[in-house]
Amino acid sequence: MNKINQLFQNRGDRKLLSLYFCAGCPTFEGTGEVIKTMERRGIDMIEVGIPFSDPLADGPVIQSAGTIALHNGMTVRKLFAQLKSIKDEISLPLVMMGYLNPIMHYGVEKFFRSCVDSGVSGTIIPDLPFDDYMKVVKPIADRYDIRVIMMITPETSEERIRFIDDHTDGFIYMVSSASITGAQSNFDESKVAYFNHINAMNLNNPRMIGFGISNKQTLKSAQDNAAGAIIGSKFVSLLNETKDTDKALDGLFEALRK
Repeated sequence: MNKINQLFQNRGDRKLLSLYFCAGCPTFEGTGEVIKTMERRGIDMIEVGIPFSDPLADGPVIQSAGTIALHNGMTVRKLFAQLKSIKDEISLPLVMMGYLNPIMHYGVEKFFRSCVDSGVSGTIIPDLPFDDYMKVVKPIADRYDIRVIMMITPETSEERIRFIDDHTDGFIYMVSSASITGAQSNFDESKVAYFNHINAMNLNNPRMIGFGISNKQTLKSAQDNAAGAIIGSKFVSLLNETKDTDKALDGLFEALRK
């Protein structure tokens, strides 16, 4: 069974925590140690970011991390090599998150074959048009048993959400707002209303809420309205500041208690 499906099937009532970081930042060679440390510290799932020069959905923190990673020499090919080298040491699901351009340049089928070879269970491609997903990407991903996770936002129509729910597997990435990534101090009434609306739809796939989670209030709101939370910018910022995964996690866990 795919590790993503297994994680959600076995979680019971426990709320999950997934973290994003950009491969190759703060150092090129540190990707494997970041992942191993996160698993040791109890993180449930990891989104491994593929750095890209034009990350449209990302705020300044993740944009900066991507720039550092590219300057450090990170590429899709080198990232897969790093992940393959730790494959046998990792049991949690890894999800590759990256934009379509580098994946197309690498080769779509080659990309999914490399996911299998390097222990990756899923991928998130924020700028992948859904029609292209259905016609081109999904048949290949299904062949390799890799989950393609689709995002929904407050602006996604109910019809499209149900279509996504019917044609994807693993989980749905529920973006908390239609803005770019970045920490927020709280989720206002409009976001809570959006969460409630999605809850009332009784979708088949579990959901994870991401974008803006950085403290106790936003974490609790995400956990109350989904299977768990995805944190990116807050952790990336701490990792860049400390250059030490354990210290970054200490800082994150402390922030999530406030």
